[in-house]
Amino acid sequence: MTDDHLETIKIDQLSIGYQGKDAPHIVANRIKTSLLSGELTCLLGANGAGKSTLLRTLSMSQPALKGNIYLKGHNIKEYSRSELASLISVVLTDRCEVEGMTVRELISLGRTPYTDFWGNLSEKDETVIEQSISLVGIKNLAKRRLNTLSDGERQKAMIAKALVQETPIILLDEPTAFLDFPSRVEIMQLLRRLSHETDKSILLSTHDLELALQIADKIWLMERGKELITGTPEDLTINERLTNFFQCDGVLFDEQTGLFCINNPITNSIGIKGHGKRFDMACKALRRVGIDATEDCKSAIAVNVTEESFEIICENRIIAEAVTIEDLLKRIKEII
Repeated sequence: MTDDHLETIKIDQLSIGYQGKDAPHIVANRIKTSLLSGELTCLLGANGAGKSTLLRTLSMSQPALKGNIYLKGHNIKEYSRSELASLISVVLTDRCEVEGMTVRELISLGRTPYTDFWGNLSEKDETVIEQSISLVGIKNLAKRRLNTLSDGERQKAMIAKALVQETPIILLDEPTAFLDFPSRVEIMQLLRRLSHETDKSILLSTHDLELALQIADKIWLMERGKELITGTPEDLTINERLTNFFQCDGVLFDEQTGLFCINNPITNSIGIKGHGKRFDMACKALRRVGIDATEDCKSAIAVNVTEESFEIICENRIIAEAVTIEDLLKRIKEII
């Protein structure tokens, strides 16, 4: 990754939405921000906030209502469709319907802006295709047919296709949708690595809040009718933008970790002593069921965590023991 990130997209007072019969339907207004090379940027927001509309507008799939988008220093309106195809590649959540196609054949379609009328691949095209397959790490999938792939493998193939297009900017709409957790982590880490290694600007919309806060270089927070908020996850934590943006009942933002957690209502409290993994998991389990367990609690009930059991103590004597946390929770609920 270069030391000086170049501005690949500049957005100036952009209004996005749809033209209605009588008046335009504005989804988001006065958007002003920039996208930089060598960075992974995650676009976060609730359903209906306009994330997909913004991505479609940035790729010129949908016209802007007002304002300007500058691409590599020039107004995006100055570029032809073929010129845009060499500057921006887009990865959507839609499944490719050409199921009989091989992974390599799909990826090679990304070279369309550079091939001749018949779509013949040159030696350079072949080299770029091989490099992209290698970068994404799917050499073992190249000869597989699309209908034999898992959702995660298919998404990697689509990302390789975008890389083959050799654009400085890649836009992705919900690239981790429908994937299991390990696959979501793998795809997000892959995109971050690619943005850093290839110096591309990668912007993706996602509902994976936790992953975005841990992996993204920049965050764009989008809320219907409000100003777009941008910054690193850490800066947005310091200025409490994240806390305010996602504040709702049952959700707690931990400013030490910079992550969100479920805030279960506390109905009881007990004392607890011990250390290590068993101690940590006991505290977690008790909080999950609404019991605050702390070492300095003055409650008559306490738990002593040992290497082999959980001792439940009342008035300085052991009144019950549990081997598993499941049994501990059962015993505690019977007592309090």
